[in-house]
Amino acid sequence: MNLSQSISDAAIAAAKAKSDAIGVPMNVAVLDAGAHLKGFLRMDGALIGSIDIALRKAKTAALFAMNTEAVGEFCKPGGTSPGLEITNNGLVVFAGGIPLRDEGGRLVGAVGVSGGSVAQDYQVAEAAAAAAQSTQHDGGQRWELEPADGQTRFA
Repeated sequence: MNLSQSISDAAIAAAKAKSDAIGVPMNVAVLDAGAHLKGFLRMDGALIGSIDIALRKAKTAALFAMNTEAVGEFCKPGGTSPGLEITNNGLVVFAGGIPLRDEGGRLVGAVGVSGGSVAQDYQVAEAAAAAAQSTQHDGGQRWELEPADGQTRFA
């Protein structure tokens, strides 16, 4: 299964809703399994420097098919892969990047979030990944990202 536009849109909408709920503007990147950009959101007020971090978190999660903090375990002093984080033109190895999988467990993409604390980035990425997963099960309904009334909902 490919990462459909509806899945990407659902992930971004859920990330925006979670970011709004915690009051932290975020940058959200959704990449396909080949680590190519599928969707991106830069919320008003999100840190400009976090754009690259969100993209690299998603890239790290897609390339290694695991959460970014799990990749970080390999890079720690005494880990099995010191210097791993400097490969692939730079990885981000702290929380906020989560792989997206289809119902069969196959990698279809990844989401990366940056703009808050590491814990906040992870919360928002987790919401995005959960929405992407549930969208696969509901037939891939389309989401409205910015309806006139400001409420995220199915279209």
